[in-house]
Amino acid sequence: MGRPPEQLSEGTRSSPPLFLVEALPDGPATVLGGAEGHHAATVRRLRAGEPVRLADGAGGIADCVVIGSADGGLRLAVTAVRRLSPPAPRFVLVQALAKGDRGELAVELATELGVDEVLPWAAARSVTRWEGARGERSLARWRSTAREAAKQSRRPWVPAVGALHSTARVAERIGGATGLVLHEAAGQPLAGAPLPAGGDLLLVVGPEGGLDDAELAAFTAAGARAVRLGDPVLRTSTAGAAALAVLSVRTGRWA
Repeated sequence: MGRPPEQLSEGTRSSPPLFLVEALPDGPATVLGGAEGHHAATVRRLRAGEPVRLADGAGGIADCVVIGSADGGLRLAVTAVRRLSPPAPRFVLVQALAKGDRGELAVELATELGVDEVLPWAAARSVTRWEGARGERSLARWRSTAREAAKQSRRPWVPAVGALHSTARVAERIGGATGLVLHEAAGQPLAGAPLPAGGDLLLVVGPEGGLDDAELAAFTAAGARAVRLGDPVLRTSTAGAAALAVLSVRTGRWA
């Protein structure tokens, strides 16, 4: 039997749209202006009485209701302000550079699936190289993608996207965390790998051509464990997202 109609309606009701602000309001009312206010008023066409959620990107949330228009934005009544505890363990994705827009797709999917930090990695077999102004533009796109994906998925956390990492720098990060390296030939499935209760859980995703032997050796020497998702070989743009979904279930984030 299905749920009663009123329960189905309640269960399928969408959450309020989320907009990112520099700081949460500290009073009973606020104005959402700038680019976010323009988007809310002009693109989303939010009207008086509709709920809105503001977030500072670091776990702070303000629940609001639209009470009217403002110059280029909206006037909001603040109904509640709260701050969420950081998730534990933290999910850190080490994402190898990928050709075309596949790197940005990887960041978008990982953000929607709960990643807390993204580290771009110049793997030996990465076709794309971030050098000079091109590298700066690519990093800016990754960061913009993370921000927009957080808004789209209505996450109050915007994952940090770090500077480009070498293999040596990734190994250093693994030394202070729990490292898991996705590898199609690994004997240990991700579904059964030991997981930490806290700290950083570093997930390494290689490029389309895979990790070379030296990279895998460097990561395992630093303390990482090679794991596999399953029989299908996924693209670098989707492997991280699939792994994060598994980890979200196993760590209770999706309980």
